[in-house]
Amino acid sequence: MRIITCLTVLFFSQFISSQKNIYQSLIIDNQLKENANAVVRLDDISVSINSINDMVITKERVVTVLNKLGNDYVNAREWYNDGVEIKNIQAIIYDQLGNEIYKKKQKDFNDVSAVGGGTLYSDSRIIYLAYTPTSYPYTIKFTSEIRTKNTGNVPNWYFLNGYLVSTEKSRYKINFATPDLKPVFKEKNFENMAITKAETDNSILYEGSNITAIKRESLSPSFQKIVPQIMARMVNFYYGGYSGEIKDWKDVGLWMHNNLIQGRDELFPETKSMVHSLVANTTDDLEKAKIIYKYVQDNTRYISVQVGIGGLQPIAAVDVDRVKYGDCKGLSNYTKALLKEVGVTSYYTHVESGNYKVSFETDFPDLGAGDHVILAVPYKDKLYWIDCTSQIHPFGFIGDFTDGRQVLLIKPEGGELVTTTAYVNEENSQKITGNYTLSDDNSITAAISIKTKGVQYDDHFPMQLKSKDDIIKDYKEIWGNINNLNIENFEFNNDRENVEFTETINVSAINYGSKSGERLLFVVNAFNKNNYVPDRYRNRLMPLEIQRGYLDEDEFVINLPAGYKIEALPEPIEIENEFGSYKANVEKTKDGNSLIYSRRLLIKEGEYPKEKYEEYRTFRKDISSNDNAKIVLIKN
Repeated sequence: MRIITCLTVLFFSQFISSQKNIYQSLIIDNQLKENANAVVRLDDISVSINSINDMVITKERVVTVLNKLGNDYVNAREWYNDGVEIKNIQAIIYDQLGNEIYKKKQKDFNDVSAVGGGTLYSDSRIIYLAYTPTSYPYTIKFTSEIRTKNTGNVPNWYFLNGYLVSTEKSRYKINFATPDLKPVFKEKNFENMAITKAETDNSILYEGSNITAIKRESLSPSFQKIVPQIMARMVNFYYGGYSGEIKDWKDVGLWMHNNLIQGRDELFPETKSMVHSLVANTTDDLEKAKIIYKYVQDNTRYISVQVGIGGLQPIAAVDVDRVKYGDCKGLSNYTKALLKEVGVTSYYTHVESGNYKVSFETDFPDLGAGDHVILAVPYKDKLYWIDCTSQIHPFGFIGDFTDGRQVLLIKPEGGELVTTTAYVNEENSQKITGNYTLSDDNSITAAISIKTKGVQYDDHFPMQLKSKDDIIKDYKEIWGNINNLNIENFEFNNDRENVEFTETINVSAINYGSKSGERLLFVVNAFNKNNYVPDRYRNRLMPLEIQRGYLDEDEFVINLPAGYKIEALPEPIEIENEFGSYKANVEKTKDGNSLIYSRRLLIKEGEYPKEKYEEYRTFRKDISSNDNAKIVLIKN
């Protein structure tokens, strides 16, 4: 009996211990730890929509951080503003054995502005836990509860939080008090994922389990494009004091026009007189728009302003007129008001900004879509786009920040999805011409002209705003293949009308060539050598995506040193495939004292299956190899 009693006590003590130490890192499945900096043990959100203007969101999140790179995925934080109340927030920290070591209450969290130093004023704030671990692994359990009247933004859900992070258990539950409060959902990238869905009359529950970490791969689509996720939105909602109903994008634009921007275009009388005098010499609407845009660029500045209806409403045009600053919303609304005053129509436009192109979902109208505002000016069946936060971009040129993506035009009659200007392949051009002279002492002198258009223009023209020292530093980095490079002088010409930037540079360098006995060797492509080769993968998992194509053209006259003749030239090469084309050639001039080098590289934008990745990699290897081709000279 004593033996049986001891065994029973031992069993229950171990059971209780295991229950207390469920967050020890040792019990995590090895597959979840593979390629992972952190493992999300539990990510649980419950959204209760009690009425059209009452939503409660509770969260429980447990993350085991395996190393310092995993600290970024703790996410022990909540955003709030005048329309969002934090009811509860706390965190518990466990060591690697699952023993509790710290308990943090709301007073232990940092409470700061949610927007950076460029913000003049904001009612958006963030409360977050700042914890510096002393050892790894460790685990944080984070819980929170918030309440808001704004049901226009139902939380979306991601079953993975980022690259190199795995998920053990993920739960997303929506409770709705009545059928008319049931959100609309869109499921994305659920294929081959262990995600289940359970639905009742007043709730929907999604659960995912044992989702392994994804490694980032070169030239793969964005993480948001491939991760399993749920988008959610209300049909009937309340936001910032206004009710609404959204069934399509027209409804979204109509709600925004009526509640966000209508009536916010008043200007001071003296401003009205001033803008009329600015355009007095033209009757053409496009010319008027260019003049007004230049005025805004010269007389306002960008400062983030996160107030108003959930941060969505622009400050009134008269306020921007008075203080001469604003955020993207305020400056766009102000420019729109100025254009209206001189009889030019323009449309306030929501867009998802960034170098990676993100379009609005055609079949999923969403009040919260977009993080930036630009203007569209219609003229002769074409839309001209302007970003009113930029003080340097030419009229009608938006660069790679908002190019080639679906956006929402907000019109008085409702919203309309359209696509912004796309700069495609050859439109993103760079043409380098010039000549260089190679001397017997291996030195080189060169006169170079670089003309860029499209996205390549966007990459180059800001150089004119830099200091001389920074410009020289940039050129030395661009031509890092040339040792001891000296930038002797440079000039810039920014043709804003044609959106073309020209750089004229004179350079010199010692020891560009190398000698071997009687021979002198040098790389023929001195000023646009492309060494980029994508990473190699034994088992590529992701598709190949080239977001933007481009065209590089080069033509140089190469003056050879006296007393040498040509022993070997690179063979002409021409490659053409679905990814683009490459052509390079070196020819002798009639007198034999010079060479003409020509090169043309076209990379096409596109999406390709993962099986094509190795073919593209081979293409880039061939380009790199030929861009490093050498000429061999020998003394007469």
